[in-house]
Amino acid sequence: MQAQPVHTMLNFDSIRPFYDAEANAAIRKIVDDPMLAAMMGFTFPSDNTGHWKDLMLHTHSLRDFQVNFIYPAVRKVLEKSSDGLSTGGFEVLQPNTAYLFISNHRDIILDTSLLNACLFENGLILTTSAIGDNLIQKPFLHTLSKLNRNFAIKRGLQGRALFESSQLASAYIRKSLLQENRSVWTAQREGRTKDGNDATHKGVLKMLTLSEDGADPFSYFEKIKIVPISISYEYDPTDVLKMPELLAKSRDEKYVKGENEDFLNLLRGIMGTKKRIHIQVNGILTEEVKKIADSDLNSGEKLSKLASVIDQKIWSGYKLWPSNYIAHDLLYKDQEYVNNYTAEEKKSFEKRLLERVDPKNELMVKNFLSMYANPVDNSKNSIEVEK
Repeated sequence: MQAQPVHTMLNFDSIRPFYDAEANAAIRKIVDDPMLAAMMGFTFPSDNTGHWKDLMLHTHSLRDFQVNFIYPAVRKVLEKSSDGLSTGGFEVLQPNTAYLFISNHRDIILDTSLLNACLFENGLILTTSAIGDNLIQKPFLHTLSKLNRNFAIKRGLQGRALFESSQLASAYIRKSLLQENRSVWTAQREGRTKDGNDATHKGVLKMLTLSEDGADPFSYFEKIKIVPISISYEYDPTDVLKMPELLAKSRDEKYVKGENEDFLNLLRGIMGTKKRIHIQVNGILTEEVKKIADSDLNSGEKLSKLASVIDQKIWSGYKLWPSNYIAHDLLYKDQEYVNNYTAEEKKSFEKRLLERVDPKNELMVKNFLSMYANPVDNSKNSIEVEK
């Protein structure tokens, strides 16, 4: 008798979202939580009678929870803290089809929430989305994330524990894509990009292949549909909160997070000023994956090549805003991109810079400007590669 693949025997209870059958009981656990009341008060400001609570108590599926509560909350966030969301490329995606979305990662909650809002509006399958378990330590956030179809990636592990955790995450993603026809979102790297220099970590791609039973782990990518996503915020709502880690990195110091740092980043990301936002779908990497799979490269080289392809796609899909061009000109003390912004836009960005960093601290100013300027250079690199 043939042995069962390891990934079919794993227990996903420690990382998976709720099943639909568990949704209502989970909702009842948090329905009177002050944090939920604040969230719903923000989402439905004219609902003085608490109608949302009655509707929530009669919710019995994750999709209904997402569509009736999370989606309106995201639209309200856009209304209150942005100048609008634009999109491109969604027409290449098919209904009832599961995709592995790999995107650059700027904001803890918004990146995946905005993508799901766009998928919903385009009649496409919503994602199950990776989230670091360090972000959902509070019981309310843990429950909310599982209702929002997040699956947990365990952080801070080493050695055997890290490998087993990666294997479990890989198997869960495989099961979602290939057995449940459920799209998956994951960032191109562990954690958010702090310096604006988006790069796909080979380790993320290697983790995805751990559940592949064949001789060539890379063949896994031929079974799924990879879609690189570019998310471009005109203003990063958490830019100033990323400064301490960037400064430590500049000095080759180990950075230790503050006790509530992740939670503060989460809140600032939701409510902070973003101006305009753009989400770009950069095609489906079917041909690119096949070309790499058929090459004479070894397994590690194939992963490196795929990481490079994803990078080029994400960079080429950036929507470069005036803030990016202004930062680039300020950083390099030139006027290369002066035709891409107005004097008023420059004044507004400089005001933001002075409000957030000490102008006498050259390293801090450089880090802040680089965060916005790096996408300009990466976009330029992607155009040169295409030539």
